[in-house]
Amino acid sequence: MSVLLAVISRMSSLRFKMKLVVKVHSKDGKTLVAVCDKDLLGSVFEEGDRILDLSGDFYDGDEMSEEEAGDLIRNADIVNLVGVNAVKVGVDDDIIDEDAVQTVEGVPYAIGIVIEDE
Repeated sequence: MSVLLAVISRMSSLRFKMKLVVKVHSKDGKTLVAVCDKDLLGSVFEEGDRILDLSGDFYDGDEMSEEEAGDLIRNADIVNLVGVNAVKVGVDDDIIDEDAVQTVEGVPYAIGIVIEDE
C-alpha cells in the first residue's frame, strides 16, 4: 500500500488546485457525500470483479475546491471518494485511513463511515 500512497502524494503535489465534483445525498437524517476528481466524471473503470462507475447521477454534482469538499466530508456520515485529489482530501482530513484506499485500474477510491468521538 505504501507505493500507492507515494503515487498519491507525488501526484497531489503536482496538482493545480484541481476542482472536484461533489454530490450530497441525504436520507433519514443521514448524509452521504460523494466526491470525485472532475476529470474522472463520466468514466467507468473495471478490474476483475470491481467496477467504479462514475457515469451516472450518483457523483454528478457541483464543482468545488478541495477546501469546500473537505468542509462537507468532515460533516458527513458516510463519504465516497474517487480519484487522487478526492482521496487525498479524505486522508488529509483524517476521514480516511491510508490503509483503506483501494484502486481500480490505478484509480484510487475509498469509502468511509464518519464516527464522532464523544
